[in-house]
Amino acid sequence: MTDKPQPGGVGRIGSSTVARVGYGAMQLFEPSETDAVAVLRRAVELGVNHIDTASFYGPGEVNRRIRAALAPYPDDLVIVSKVGARFTGERPIPLAAAQRPAELRAAVESDLSQLGLDCVPVVNLRRMDVGIGVGAEGDQLVDLDDQLAEMIALRDEGKIGAIGVSSVPADVVRRALPVGIVCVQNPYSLLDREQEDALELCEAEGIAWVPYFPLGSAIPGFPKVVDHPVVIEVAGEIGATPAQVGLAWLLAHAPSTLLIPGTGSAAHLDENIGAGDITLSADAVARLDAVAT
Repeated sequence: MTDKPQPGGVGRIGSSTVARVGYGAMQLFEPSETDAVAVLRRAVELGVNHIDTASFYGPGEVNRRIRAALAPYPDDLVIVSKVGARFTGERPIPLAAAQRPAELRAAVESDLSQLGLDCVPVVNLRRMDVGIGVGAEGDQLVDLDDQLAEMIALRDEGKIGAIGVSSVPADVVRRALPVGIVCVQNPYSLLDREQEDALELCEAEGIAWVPYFPLGSAIPGFPKVVDHPVVIEVAGEIGATPAQVGLAWLLAHAPSTLLIPGTGSAAHLDENIGAGDITLSADAVARLDAVAT
């Protein structure tokens, strides 16, 4: 037993038990290093023990900030990284495909060096099959089996502990099942349920479902969960923020869900973690379920 807080209750990612509300570190490149370190330490203080990162965040600077803030790492901390992209600095999406097996391996080596780890606990293969933004073309169109073979080799070598997949439809999730994947990270929110079949497959297989863009895309022009009138209405009724309602709905919708909302602000971090304390009534869940997608 532990007396540490476990925001959102307890979930699993592979063999690890984690709080269901974790932290996505992508935005930690923007604040000062001092502020970034403060946010990370506050997250762990609040019970976060699942942090999502990538060597292409920054590039590499986010990993280095995680190391500066948290190393030596708590025994229960699960750091999850991803490979399959590289940093370009372009806007609005500063990434390009890096899908070739040699690029996947190089990214894992970067993670190990930047984070100061001998083994990254979980690494997601970030494909380009679903979601807005980055696509793959030319020699970046790599067969899934070739990519998974490289990920298996990295796992066998002890450089990564477990394998996940990201930005993939249900049929690709199914193809990856024999590898023993432990998580799927896909775009998903109250307003974007296109990947419901992939979520249902994860539920059936006991695989962690880790939605990104949990409150809608950060790209201008796309709908935001916090702006939907039903979300605003429910938030007013229970004394929560619309963002907390959007996150709480995700937790209520599927037991396998693990959240990794990101922020560079300590105040916003507290708001996100607070979503784990919200229990939506059956009526509220039904009204949110009925929101048009």
